[in-house]
Amino acid sequence: MTRAQAIPAAVALAAVLAATAMGGWRAGLIVAVWLGAWAVNARLAASARGRLAVPALFGLTLVLLWEMATRLYAVPPVILPPPTAILARLATGLPVIWGDFVQTFVKGALSGYAIGCSAALAAAIAIDRSPFLTRGLLPVGNFVAALPIVGIAPILVMWFGFDWQSKAAVVVVMVFFPMLVNTVEGLRAATAMQRDQMRTWSAGYWQELRYLRLPVAMPFIFNGLKISTTLALIGAIVAEFFGSPIRGMGFRISTEVGRLGLDMVWAVIVVAALAGSAFYGIVAAVEKRVTFWHPSQRNRG
Repeated sequence: MTRAQAIPAAVALAAVLAATAMGGWRAGLIVAVWLGAWAVNARLAASARGRLAVPALFGLTLVLLWEMATRLYAVPPVILPPPTAILARLATGLPVIWGDFVQTFVKGALSGYAIGCSAALAAAIAIDRSPFLTRGLLPVGNFVAALPIVGIAPILVMWFGFDWQSKAAVVVVMVFFPMLVNTVEGLRAATAMQRDQMRTWSAGYWQELRYLRLPVAMPFIFNGLKISTTLALIGAIVAEFFGSPIRGMGFRISTEVGRLGLDMVWAVIVVAALAGSAFYGIVAAVEKRVTFWHPSQRNRG
């Protein structure tokens, strides 16, 4: 062991001994596992193979520490269930969770996402085309974006009913303004020299929009699309707290909390997190294919 390696090892040993002295052997064991995983992650991060291994190991370490803490300290399941109990509940309740997932994500979130983003794209083109709309519609959109979701969700539920349509309406409201702002900014990203060059080629507005301004705006548009992926699922779940049929992820969370079924609540949260991450990843993958020419994509390798 070199001198450079001995110093971190001594610090780690001191941290384990301090944790043991203050919190007992359980705390010392948890700190030792954390420091061991930290050391492995540090080695992986320095190698070329650590791009996927580092976040995977980091996540597994957090789950392991969660499991150890709840088991070693006998934490009541109504406070915080261990990951193994959540996984078991996910396996036994998969048919129910799948029905909730279809109701919330497929019907509510995805439909609202598609409608809201498409409407925002069309509105951005109209705003770019009309100075009147630039001064009139953007302030209104800013006002709507500032409205609290817990305030407008009950109203939209009363307007559109208790099924997935009201959840889609909430999602439309949530994703419309972020998508609108990013698209408007992207349409203005083309330089004056580029626009003058299009005019020298006798290009009209729609030709300029198709061949210059939309391609230049693509990174901004995808930025809005990626932001909206998380907002869509959050909006659909929150809307279900204010009225839902007997299925839905938000409905399941609120119902199981009343029954103190925290394992089911966490199982639904895990599914929602995985779905949101996968949705974001799909949009990011499409962005990489569409905007391969952009420096930000080329630098990612």
